[in-house]
Amino acid sequence: MDSHPPLSLPEVVSGVLGELDRHHYAPSSQDRYRRFYQRLLRWTTAEGLTIWSEAVGQRFLTDVYGIVWGELPVPPPRRYRHLLRFLRCLSTYQRHRTLVRRHHPKPPYTPPPPFAPAWTAFLQECARRGYSPWAARTREARLATFLDYVAAQGVMTVDALTAAHLSQYTAALLGYHPKTVAAMLTHLRTFLRFLHQAGFHPDDLSGGVPRLRSGHYDRLPSIWPADAVPRLLASVDRGNPIGKRDYAILLLAARLGMRVGDIKALPLTALHWDTQTIEWVQQKTGRVVTAPLLEDVGWALIDYLQHGRPPTDVPELFVRHRAPVEPFGPHANLHNLVTKYTRRAGIPVPRGSHGLHALRHSLASTLLEAATPLPVIAEILGHVSTHSTQVYLHVDPEALRRCALDPEEVLTLVDA
Repeated sequence: MDSHPPLSLPEVVSGVLGELDRHHYAPSSQDRYRRFYQRLLRWTTAEGLTIWSEAVGQRFLTDVYGIVWGELPVPPPRRYRHLLRFLRCLSTYQRHRTLVRRHHPKPPYTPPPPFAPAWTAFLQECARRGYSPWAARTREARLATFLDYVAAQGVMTVDALTAAHLSQYTAALLGYHPKTVAAMLTHLRTFLRFLHQAGFHPDDLSGGVPRLRSGHYDRLPSIWPADAVPRLLASVDRGNPIGKRDYAILLLAARLGMRVGDIKALPLTALHWDTQTIEWVQQKTGRVVTAPLLEDVGWALIDYLQHGRPPTDVPELFVRHRAPVEPFGPHANLHNLVTKYTRRAGIPVPRGSHGLHALRHSLASTLLEAATPLPVIAEILGHVSTHSTQVYLHVDPEALRRCALDPEEVLTLVDA
C-alpha cells in the first residue's frame, strides 16, 4: 500500500529529477533520465494519462519499445535494464517521495539452527572484548565454513562436537594455502574455547585442533620493483576529480603506509593543517597513529578537497564519485584502483601483488634499504611490536645484517 497520495506524472518526474540532483548523479546520467522522461510525458499526454502507475509504464514499454513486461526473463537483458530502472524510480518516488539505493547489502550469515544461540553469543563476546570490526567479516566467514561443515556431517547439537569432527574438518581443508589454513584453525580454537567457557560444550576442544608446522613467514610480503611506485603515481590523470582522489589515496598508502581500511575511514578531522600532521585510529589495532603531513601528500589532499571532492556532508575524506555520493563500502578493498593504474603504467607487478597493501609493503622495503632501524619502521607502519615488522628482513638478507644496530641509537631515534 502506498504511503503517500498519488502525484501527477509531471510531479513524479520532477521529483525524481530533483532527487537525482540531490544525490549528485553525474550530469550525463541526469540527462539520460530527463530525455527518457520527456519521451514518456509526450506519450502519456497523447494517451490522455496523467497519473503514474506501473501499468502505465508497462503500456509505454510495449507501445514505444515493443517490450512486453511479463515476457522479460529474470534477470532482464542488459540492453533493457536502464529502461526498467528509469521506470522503477518513478514507482519508488510515487511510493516513498525519495529514491533509495539499488545496492542491496549481503545479508549476515545464518548459522545452522542448532548453533544459532552459540553463534549469537560468540559475536556478542567478540564485540565486548573489543575485537576489531575490520576483521569481523573474515573471522565470521572462516567460522561459517566450519559450522556448515559439521552441520553437513549430521552434528545436531553443539555438545555433540567431538575431536574426530575437528580432525575430519582439518583434513577437508587440504588444498588451501597453509597460511589460510593456519588462520582458519586459529579462529576455530578461539570459537571452541568460547563454547566451553560459555557453557555450550562440556569440554574445551580447542586443544584438539591440529597445529600446522609451517613457518610463520612462509609467505613473504608483496614487494614491487624499485621504480614501480613512481611510475604508478605518474600514471594517474590528476586533471579530473577521480584522478585527484585516486592520487591522494595512493600517496597515503605509498608514503605513509596506511592500510586500506584506515584510508577509507579517514575523517576530515584527521587533517591537522596547523601542525602539519595527520592522525587516525587504526582499525586493526585500535592504536592512534600520528604522522607528518608530507609535502606531496598535503598538496594532493588540498587539490582533492578544493577541486575534486563532490559536495557532500559525510565526515569521511574519500567518497565515491558516482551517485549517491557516500563513503566507500565496508568491504571495498580498492583493488581495482591499483589494478587500473598498474595496467596504465605498464608495470610488471608480480602475481598476488596488485592490492593497495603492496604499496605499504614496498614502503617498508624502501625504508629497510635506507638503513632505517626496525623500531622506526614498526612505528611508521603502526605495528604493535617489531615482531610483525621482522618479516621484511626475510626479503633482503643484507638488510638483516644492517639491522644489527646499537640499542641506544635505536632508542634515541624512536624518541626523537
